[in-house]
Amino acid sequence: MTNESLYQSLYRIRRVEEAVAKVYPTDKIKSPVHLSIGQEAVAVGVCAALELQDIVFGTYRSHALYLAKGGDLKAMIAEMYGKDTGAARGKGGSMHLIDLNKGIMGTSAVVGTTIANAVGYAYALKYQRSNAVVVSFMGDGAVDEGVFHESLNFAALKKLPVIFICENNQYAIHTHQLQRQAVGNIYERARVYGMPSERIEGNDVLKIYERVSAAVAALRAGGPGPYFFECMTYRWKEHVGPNEDYQLGYRSRTEAQPWMEMDQVPRIGALVDAAVRAPMEAAIEAEITEAFAFAESSPFPAPAELYTAVYDEA
Repeated sequence: MTNESLYQSLYRIRRVEEAVAKVYPTDKIKSPVHLSIGQEAVAVGVCAALELQDIVFGTYRSHALYLAKGGDLKAMIAEMYGKDTGAARGKGGSMHLIDLNKGIMGTSAVVGTTIANAVGYAYALKYQRSNAVVVSFMGDGAVDEGVFHESLNFAALKKLPVIFICENNQYAIHTHQLQRQAVGNIYERARVYGMPSERIEGNDVLKIYERVSAAVAALRAGGPGPYFFECMTYRWKEHVGPNEDYQLGYRSRTEAQPWMEMDQVPRIGALVDAAVRAPMEAAIEAEITEAFAFAESSPFPAPAELYTAVYDEA
């Protein structure tokens, strides 16, 4: 993995989400949006360590993961617009992105649900003797759900090829982690289930890539899983929507400032030669413009689409 490819992914996600934030107030986007601005490093660092065959399951803060794993940008924007050309035919919205061709098995609006889905998929891979791995993304709020503990215990018991990634942005909506959990020791909780577990500080995309790559290599070599990484990060925008929310009083700009200073987009961009960076950025800007134009011009689903994919009629 090169600095150029890391920067391309980081910059692309940042600019896509900034474009989403700009369009959102017009009401052209028909679903709520949970932006990953500030958190891109986690998805980029993890997905850079994966191959096409590898599978990811995510949360409702889904854009960064979807794009980092190679999801179709046009389908993503069209889905937000509620269009028939969207990733879920316009019926799922921002929180339910999927691209089976890229190993993106889906994201969910319900906290914690995809953790168990990921474990089930990893169980199937083990029986198939596949060397693919599964990655389950979750937020710090999901570790308070029973499915978190049940899934980690089962994955450890069966030694499954799954990597759990906790994107700890420290807030579940407006409530700080330490107002919900007596001790902020998420990675230590995972360790008691009998799996290697560590916390990666500083929203460091290079460190995330390094540590997850090592775990992926160990799993591909036939080593037992699972692995758990608590990646410390911070969201810059409100829980849902395109604005800042520091005026609400549950957090402060002073708290956010150090995370903004650790922004991985300019950090990695500075490691890329300007002669390479400029055309790369221009191509991404053109791609974003094209994706929004595609969404604008795409049709809404026909009324009959309400009745498809509701029941299994096989």
